[in-house]
Amino acid sequence: MEKGKTFDLETRLVVFAIKISTLVESLPRTVSVRNISGQLIRSGTAPALNYGEAKSAESSKDFIHKMKIALKELRESYIALKILSQINNQQQDNFLDSCLVECNELISIFVKSIQTAERNRKMKN
Repeated sequence: MEKGKTFDLETRLVVFAIKISTLVESLPRTVSVRNISGQLIRSGTAPALNYGEAKSAESSKDFIHKMKIALKELRESYIALKILSQINNQQQDNFLDSCLVECNELISIFVKSIQTAERNRKMKN
């Protein structure tokens, strides 16, 4: 994320979903890549949608649950990106590498957000 910009997780997740879609469209159509790509397109776009649901959560418990689902999808995406980077190791792709970095950063954000939400929930009880 560029310095000086306001942090907006929803926008960042939407941009990540678009990057994943762009990456998947650019990959070769081999059997192994198609299989991983299909999984990646689902897991890479899901966090933005799950975050939208989390923002409308009915309770703090519901919010934490939906954030954890988004985190699972990000972790799945990270593994799929790592697999793709190994399949494409002859042609190290900077775009794929930037997707890996962004996914890892989003995972960190979600882990911290969930920890904070869980701590706040415990303090209320």
